[in-house]
Amino acid sequence: MKKNTRRDLLKIGAAGLTGLAAAGRASAQEEGAGTMTPARIAEAEKLAGVAYTEAEREQMIPTIEDQLTAIQQLRAFEKPNSLAPAQTFDPRLPGKTYPTGTESTLRTADLPQRPVPADEADIAFAPVAQQAAWIKAGLLTSRQLTDIYLARIERLDPTLHAWITVMPDRARAEADAADAEIASGFYRGPLHGIPYGLKDLFDAKGAATTWGAAPYKNTPVKDEDCTIVQKLAGAGAVLLGKTTCGALAYGDIWFGEVTRNPFDPREGSSGSSAGSASSVAGGLCAFAIGTETLGSLVSPSHRCGGSALRPTFGRVSRAGGMALCWSLDKVGPMARSVEDLAMVMWALNGHDSADASSLATSFSYAPMSDFSGLKLGFNEAWRENATEAELTAFDRALALGAEVVEFKLPELPSAPLVQQLLAEAAAAFEELTLSGQDDLMVWQEEAAWPNSFRAIRFLTGVDLIQIDRLRRRWMQDMEAAFEGVDLVIGPNFASGMLTPTNFTGHPCLVMRAGFQETRPRTIFGAEQAPDAAPAQTPVAVSLWAPLFEEAKLLAFGAALEQELGVADTRPVL
Repeated sequence: MKKNTRRDLLKIGAAGLTGLAAAGRASAQEEGAGTMTPARIAEAEKLAGVAYTEAEREQMIPTIEDQLTAIQQLRAFEKPNSLAPAQTFDPRLPGKTYPTGTESTLRTADLPQRPVPADEADIAFAPVAQQAAWIKAGLLTSRQLTDIYLARIERLDPTLHAWITVMPDRARAEADAADAEIASGFYRGPLHGIPYGLKDLFDAKGAATTWGAAPYKNTPVKDEDCTIVQKLAGAGAVLLGKTTCGALAYGDIWFGEVTRNPFDPREGSSGSSAGSASSVAGGLCAFAIGTETLGSLVSPSHRCGGSALRPTFGRVSRAGGMALCWSLDKVGPMARSVEDLAMVMWALNGHDSADASSLATSFSYAPMSDFSGLKLGFNEAWRENATEAELTAFDRALALGAEVVEFKLPELPSAPLVQQLLAEAAAAFEELTLSGQDDLMVWQEEAAWPNSFRAIRFLTGVDLIQIDRLRRRWMQDMEAAFEGVDLVIGPNFASGMLTPTNFTGHPCLVMRAGFQETRPRTIFGAEQAPDAAPAQTPVAVSLWAPLFEEAKLLAFGAALEQELGVADTRPVL
């Protein structure tokens, strides 16, 4: 008697109905038949959490067989990763008014005139605003800055494993072109000539896009740039290459290595924007591009100590990038200082017809020093498990002059929301599961994608719709929670804000708060080497705002960063 394998079962199953086939494996083997039976349905009921009568099971058989036939037709239909669902997520609620417009304006803080340092490390770690001032004044060329970063990548990446593809020829050509334009009097703005890293989920001409995953590491070289690379090129930025990402946008393990935390290379950098966070913190680029579906900007910034902005869902185009979860994926900048994020956001903002979820809205940033008219939300319960660095950041934020108001997270379940992410991700990469190529993935633990993609197929379609209805309720209640609140500050994870604000599409700023003593940790923060010598590693906090209010987030964050005075501390590499 032939034993059915897991993949045999998946081939005869269907989305939520796969459970019917899988749960009835034993009876199918005994009966030696591939047709649906009441016994198989009865076993599947245990997975679906329902109970039917024998007569109801008999009646369902033709309907289920028709459904399975339809699913086979669906699986035979080619579905490239770029094919988005017909239903698209919009974070805006009916009857509410949101900012409109298409313009992006930027005014940064005035910098005192400083000479270019003799030490190249001082140049590499300087804020983008300072680098831009030197380049604009002719005191530093883009080619010089680019060569500094390329040399640092060559020297330090064998330790950090933060780059999948370095593109020195393209970078130097773009730097030379930027210098020529600036010399001729044509200045594109504060990113003109500034080198950056691109998370390897996005296409760039002249490089493969591997998504950090072994099944895709030998994909063909791309012949065009994604939208965000085009936008950054229009602002004059210089592409150094592709930074590492956890395979398929999860974690810090990719097909080549584990990306490391510059402040303690014994541990991973967290992820999935692993290489971007590590490179920013380690001074291997001026800024970088990352993404977040559920923590992929926040977590590595918390671990490595950089700053990152998760924009409102739909503000930044994802066209030309890998889709993990069409209704959740967001693109954002990562840098060493908060105001640098505003400069990158200024270039990235804008509607893109190539992204079905793209929204048209303006972005206008200017520094602020008077926060007397601003209402800052905080929950005193968040102090209970906070580190000293977090407590200091909370106190400094509450003392900046804003009116402090109590903020309460809606009392709704958030765990079911994650099932929607898993279902969309499993759909995006169904072929890996059905073909068995999921076995090629390096990370194979219970928490890794291969296991999650297999297990989520037992979620029913009805339950998935119910989760989406819960998501709508979260949107409504979170809108009410932000009523009369301009900003909220709290811990990245213990606040409970990470999951719901990702699903409601609210913007988030994560920024360095200070340092703590740690020993090497797992990606989820558990100590994995209790006998190892301790290290001083960064701690970050988060700020959240109503939809499309990134400018307030950044202005307040920049002022708080100045008060804390810890953003300039560098790792010893």
